[in-house]
Amino acid sequence: MSHYPPIADHGLIGDLQTAALVSTDGTIDWFCCPRFDSPSVFGSLLDHQRGGHCRVRPAQRPYRTQQMYFPDTAILITRFMTDIGTGEVIDFMPPAGRDSTDTHRLVRMLRCVRGRITFELDIAPRFDYGRRTHTTRLTADGAVFDSGSSGLTLHAVREPGDDQLAQVQVTEDGSLHGLLPLAAGQVRGFVLESGAPGIPMAIPVAEIETMFDQAVQFWHTWLAHCTYRGRWREIVHRAAITLKLLTYAPTGAIVAAPTAGLPEMIGGERNWDYRYTWIRDASFSVSALLSLGFTEEATEFAAWLRGRYQDKGTQLEIMYRVDGSADLREEVLGHWEGYRGSSPVRIGNDASGQLQLDIYGELLDSIDTADRSGLRIGHEGWQKVTELLDWLAINWDQPEEGIWETRGGRADFTYGRLMTWVAFDRGIRLAERHSLLAPIDEWRRQRDLVDAQLWSCGWNERRRAFVQRYDAEVLDAALLRMAQVGFIAPRDPMWLSTLSGIRRELVTDSLVHRYNPSASPDGLSGSEGTFSLCTFDYVNALARAGNLTQARLVFEKMLTYSNHLGLYAEEIGLTGEQLGNFPQAFTHLSLIDAALTLDHAMDASALPVG
Repeated sequence: MSHYPPIADHGLIGDLQTAALVSTDGTIDWFCCPRFDSPSVFGSLLDHQRGGHCRVRPAQRPYRTQQMYFPDTAILITRFMTDIGTGEVIDFMPPAGRDSTDTHRLVRMLRCVRGRITFELDIAPRFDYGRRTHTTRLTADGAVFDSGSSGLTLHAVREPGDDQLAQVQVTEDGSLHGLLPLAAGQVRGFVLESGAPGIPMAIPVAEIETMFDQAVQFWHTWLAHCTYRGRWREIVHRAAITLKLLTYAPTGAIVAAPTAGLPEMIGGERNWDYRYTWIRDASFSVSALLSLGFTEEATEFAAWLRGRYQDKGTQLEIMYRVDGSADLREEVLGHWEGYRGSSPVRIGNDASGQLQLDIYGELLDSIDTADRSGLRIGHEGWQKVTELLDWLAINWDQPEEGIWETRGGRADFTYGRLMTWVAFDRGIRLAERHSLLAPIDEWRRQRDLVDAQLWSCGWNERRRAFVQRYDAEVLDAALLRMAQVGFIAPRDPMWLSTLSGIRRELVTDSLVHRYNPSASPDGLSGSEGTFSLCTFDYVNALARAGNLTQARLVFEKMLTYSNHLGLYAEEIGLTGEQLGNFPQAFTHLSLIDAALTLDHAMDASALPVG
């Protein structure tokens, strides 16, 4: 399976409606179009033979590669060093705007830095997850890849007199292969444009350089709104840019990850589609964006959230497509072998039909956070919130699938009850803060019932800890948020005992497992790595508990597990490899939260007493 690069060996580019992964060898091996959740055009990350790719690399062997972002942007630079010269590929996507469109541009600038270099081009689209054939037509100024319902147009970047510079041919399967020799200082390349097949047009070098300058200006202008001035500015900025790249601008929704089917264990079946927006992730996103000063993005995302609970009425789905629709029927791409043979490859997500009661708490917490930041909820929105809480008052005391979307049946999960408590608590706060019409006495009664049940059933006296579910004694890293949401004081002896139990049972050095599948069967075979967002949540809990030395050590260690660009997948494997969908929004949200909490705690500890 040497055809597959490590998951971590990728950078992310995007235009705020879709995104692409670029490996350190210059291959775009994942690109869906026109949206994050659309069928793939390049998908060799999940099947190196049938998935399709767009590769640019030196024809000279051997070569070394380095990859970096242009500072404070989402423009990716992959550098190649050979025995006769140095070159680089600069990849970016111009922002597509706020209106949904089928037209997206993927720019690949090729530049010879020193000496001479010949770039080898290999452009092999495979439309609709490799299920749809296409034709390829060459012209003097580029090429057209036409699958009937969709296509790509390749516009060559060229100057007058370049007619013989590139040597190009088309193979029987519709792939384009070519060689492009460049001398020091020369810039060429191509632009891939999606949508209805068009007419290739030669793009002057000056025009593509202008596109580059405009992209730099866009990202620098956007990042200037960030108010974070803490100790880990570059890391937090990269996490913020990553979240922005995962944002669907027409609605403000943030996808959990731009990928599908990347395994939580190599060769295993835990291969899910994350190209959707979870209510849980959305709620945490609003808080993180507000904490960094990105009020506009938080407002747009809050509006997307409001649309979900206003449209649905009394019960929420746990996830949606970026346009707000909820049809996420799961299917298996049986013709794809999966990343390094990890099958099945799933698209869609059947977990969308699960009952996960924690989402109501996360939703109400985000509404409360937004309200305290000046984003008041309107009258109609408040009416819908009261309907949600009235539904929850009747339905909270029942088994559910839980935050981790297990497929082993419903249970009374402690975290679900915790966030139910949060839902009623935040509803009461909002009503009292603004004298809003609401059955506050009934909500207070329900909150107290949940509170009593958590102490009587969620707390396990023998373990001296809060446990994952009422009928078991296993622990769960989701409960690391108990003190953060205000249910228990962060230095309460019972919470410190729980934290110690999590450290003993779920922490490996500094990395945190979300739970132990062998002790708490989840209906799936195989194991998984440590969960990166849980590690950052552990940092947060340690800092709030006053253990700043350990909190900072865990945080700094976790930073060493990022890839070369500061990006994280969902999990970390036994040998430190990144596993699962990449990059994962939730992990970067938790990184931001941990950095802010740790900064605040360290600043407070440094203040003079008295």
